[in-house]
Amino acid sequence: QKMANPQGGKAFGQLKQQQESQLDSVCNEFSSNPDATPEKLQKYKLMFLTYDANNSGDIDIMELKYMMEKMGQAKTHLELQKMIKEVDTTGKGTINFRDFLGMMFGKKSSVLQKIILFNELAAAQNPATPQKGDLPPKKSIKDLP
Repeated sequence: QKMANPQGGKAFGQLKQQQESQLDSVCNEFSSNPDATPEKLQKYKLMFLTYDANNSGDIDIMELKYMMEKMGQAKTHLELQKMIKEVDTTGKGTINFRDFLGMMFGKKSSVLQKIILFNELAAAQNPATPQKGDLPPKKSIKDLP
């Protein structure tokens, strides 16, 4: 159910709580999967909440585009559509949290899953290296030619 005004602080907090409890119930569906540790479930829940910018409960094509850009993996509109189609089980053209977890813990491989896992691996190996989404180094007048 949609709230009339998600701008209000209290209403927004309630919306976020409601979303988290819905995502937690989806997490419980995956608890029997040996790969789905509570830590991984929590990490993917936070990732999903981060990129579900409009709080719709789905990651749409523009949110996926933003996610890929933050990971330094900019994709064309067609590539994004294919990525969504690979994991979308509802046919809505979006990725819901159940699809997202199914992709991350399922046997079937997908492009999005590989990009996320590759990004996690790279971050784990080089924690001090700035990611592509970070700010560029500061420059001064002396740096100019």
